[in-house]
Amino acid sequence: MRISVSIAVALLAITAIFFSPPLCPAGSAAPSLAVQPHLINALEKKIGESSQVLFVRNINSGAIDVCISPWERKNGDWQRIFAPVNGVIGSKGFAPPGEKREGDGTTPAGIFPLGMVFGYEPAFPTRMPYRQANVDDLWVDDVRAADYNRWVKRGMTQAASYERMRRDDNLYKYGIVVEYNTNPVIKGYGSAIFFHLWRGKGIATAGCIALAEEDLIRILRWLDPAAKPLVVMGRKKIIGGFEK
Repeated sequence: MRISVSIAVALLAITAIFFSPPLCPAGSAAPSLAVQPHLINALEKKIGESSQVLFVRNINSGAIDVCISPWERKNGDWQRIFAPVNGVIGSKGFAPPGEKREGDGTTPAGIFPLGMVFGYEPAFPTRMPYRQANVDDLWVDDVRAADYNRWVKRGMTQAASYERMRRDDNLYKYGIVVEYNTNPVIKGYGSAIFFHLWRGKGIATAGCIALAEEDLIRILRWLDPAAKPLVVMGRKKIIGGFEK
């Protein structure tokens, strides 16, 4: 009997490892990552006049899997707009606020405005400012360049390194600029932080936030510049991370 019980426990452990549920199960947030209205209310001073907030949270600072939750303030109350979705971040997880550096493989933690939307098509049905990414469009990541962390045209920069905004893959088919280190720009503190399409679940980015195409499109259609949308990013103890 004891042997049978031991085998059963072992099988349960193996099942948990290989068949664990997604971080954000469809229709509800993972209990340990659920964002509640009181968490948003505690951030009220930092959220300011924004009435749209994307929460991006992971279980611990080094985890790459994140839960992305969209919230909107309506008639003074915060409401979750649709079910949280799964995403991934940099290979080394979140950098503590203020500690992100160029090329370190982390995603910056903090509260940042969401800027323009970009993509490969000439237009996209979003209310956000939109820019088409063409073959001559680059985002500078050379810390020595005068136009570091800026979108530029090929031939109009002396930067030694940059990202092509129209890639050979579809990762930038749709994207949102996270206004991290953009105003002011501090050289070496990190560049080109976007929401974009993922290579697949569990595959880390270089520092951006990536998710499935259908989930990103839903967010793009929801965002409204009049709502001054923000992203709040960090590990699950989000209050301790941003209230200090």
